[in-house]
Amino acid sequence: MDRAAWSRRAFLGAAGAVAAAGAAGCAPGGHPGGEDDARSSAPKPPVRENDRPGDASWRLTRRGAEHEVEGYADRTGVASGDPFRLHVHTTAETFRAEAFRMGWYGGALARKVWESGPLKGTRQPAAKVEPTTYTVSAGWPATTEVSTEDWPEGSYLIRLTADSGGQRYVPVTVRSDATRGRMVIVNAVATWQAYNEWGGHSLYNGPTGNDADRSRAVSCDRPYHEDGDGLFLTYEQPVVALAEKLGLPLAYVTTMDVDEDPHLLDGATAVLSLGHDEYWTQAMRDRVTAVRDRGTNVAFLGANACFRRIRLERTALGDRRLIVCYKNDWPKDPGRREGEPPTTNFREPPHAQPENSLTGTLYESNPTTADYVVTSPGHWLFEGTGVRQGSKFPGLVGTEYDRANGIGTTPRPMEVISHSPLTCRGVRSFANSAYYTASSGAGVFSTGTMRWVQSTVGRGGHGIDATTARFTSRVTENLLRAFAAGPAGRTRPAEDNLDAFHPYAGDPTWSKQNLW
Repeated sequence: MDRAAWSRRAFLGAAGAVAAAGAAGCAPGGHPGGEDDARSSAPKPPVRENDRPGDASWRLTRRGAEHEVEGYADRTGVASGDPFRLHVHTTAETFRAEAFRMGWYGGALARKVWESGPLKGTRQPAAKVEPTTYTVSAGWPATTEVSTEDWPEGSYLIRLTADSGGQRYVPVTVRSDATRGRMVIVNAVATWQAYNEWGGHSLYNGPTGNDADRSRAVSCDRPYHEDGDGLFLTYEQPVVALAEKLGLPLAYVTTMDVDEDPHLLDGATAVLSLGHDEYWTQAMRDRVTAVRDRGTNVAFLGANACFRRIRLERTALGDRRLIVCYKNDWPKDPGRREGEPPTTNFREPPHAQPENSLTGTLYESNPTTADYVVTSPGHWLFEGTGVRQGSKFPGLVGTEYDRANGIGTTPRPMEVISHSPLTCRGVRSFANSAYYTASSGAGVFSTGTMRWVQSTVGRGGHGIDATTARFTSRVTENLLRAFAAGPAGRTRPAEDNLDAFHPYAGDPTWSKQNLW
């Protein structure tokens, strides 16, 4: 989310210059040979996992008072069979922990794979705040070690329950060591931490509520605020449930895993960026772009994706647990090496790479709420939805949104399938869902709205109802099935229509205005 003011016309001029210089784009270059044969023979993860009995009691029954019980894991992602440690603070005498694998499970949405007995409660020391970066760290001793033996790959929530009744979650991913032949769900841990306000500081705010004392680096060595799940339940869990319900071959990784392993995404059928996936390292961006250029489909089921460039560093508990993002203060970043891209927005110089060269659409702003308007009802993504030209879905666009445009970094062919008028901060614009295909055969889809994932289960407010849920669920199902089958562009090439939707050059909406 970009809360700082910026001139949209200034950005567009800069982006055009960068594109002309050949410095910003991610030109597709196909390497399709051999991938299909490899994928067809690749081992698939067991699809029978969701036939096991689920446990619908996985939800919190009472969040509990502040600091009644809370914790974090010493690993954001762990290989199946490897242990991780829980660091837990509670004011209660004892607590217990339960691990739930999130999926479909006949509608229960989770299966309990482990539970502890009563564990001694510990009042942990106060968190520390680093005075120059405002990094909050809870350097607590480990409370217990958890074995993941026989835990299937997937997204997990560890539920902590104090004997006083208070509860909180701790998210952990049991990661896939290989993704060939599978659709990859990326848990956006870096973005979860960017917005995490536990301890009073995030990458957006400090106690004063302004930019001065916001964090310049945030640590995974602390609990998440509120329910403790990060952004998982809001922006990711509904797609996890749907994908597992469909029985698709899935792999699970975190943003940290993609950054660490240059070959992790090799041979994947698709990479799924879910509802809010804003913070990426340069390596993440390069690796997703590279597999797209070898035929791997990519879906962005939100808005404002791949917007901030970050750097990952060590904490006392291990590698890639500190998310560094100085944003507009990047010249003050003491850890940046000469020639290394700065930790600021990808679209901004130096090293400008507007995000739409990968995502297809360009983030504009927030907050807004608007109807989603269908403009290509015959598109394959809308099959089975019954939509017509101009069909509207109230409140589906927001709170952040993306727009397709004709600047030099826009991939072509680009097919706009929704065009939703809106007003944001007093300025009229549009949000777009858009689909493009790369020369490798990869298909790339962007919903253009952050409320998409929430809406598939009827959440998100602003008039989102069961009708909208049926629509977005069916579109997402169409997408997942097509993208799991291999390079979508080979059988479903995009039919370019971008020029019919008023690209920015000469757009009358913007001719007399600057945008925040």
